[in-house]
Amino acid sequence: MSQITNPRELFLHELGDILYVERALANEVLPKLISEVQDTEFKEALEQHLEQTRGHMANLKQVFEELGEAPHAEQCIGFDGLKAEHDKLVEESSPELIDSVDLGAAARTENYEIAAYEGLRRMAKAMGEDRAVDLLDTNLKEEKEALRLVEKISTRVSNESAKALA
Repeated sequence: MSQITNPRELFLHELGDILYVERALANEVLPKLISEVQDTEFKEALEQHLEQTRGHMANLKQVFEELGEAPHAEQCIGFDGLKAEHDKLVEESSPELIDSVDLGAAARTENYEIAAYEGLRRMAKAMGEDRAVDLLDTNLKEEKEALRLVEKISTRVSNESAKALA
């Protein structure tokens, strides 16, 4: 890997990082979660977010193109860690806890994506890349909405689990 020496290079690296995350989510992670979960509302939310994620990838590719760059993904070690943590926890958990495990993983991932998009948005704004800001804002808004929905479902599932134990 070459050294990052200016804000544009850092922006492109971070843009590639989130493209890696969105691709992994669309091609591997979300389909796996959809097949694992039992809760109907959560499954529907994951299916909807899979469609949004495909749109996020298209928006990211468009940002690259706006900057005259070919879209390229950069391995995201942070996301790989979140994924590995989820996979380990699924192995260690009983089947009736998988929805709770997946809800926790979804919340952590959404928070990670939100932080990434907020940083990218700030950099794009500082560089005067208004079209990039608009595209990143679209993704950021949808990630925040997804997090709110995950938190709502998680609260319900946690309450249901606690009542079942009582």
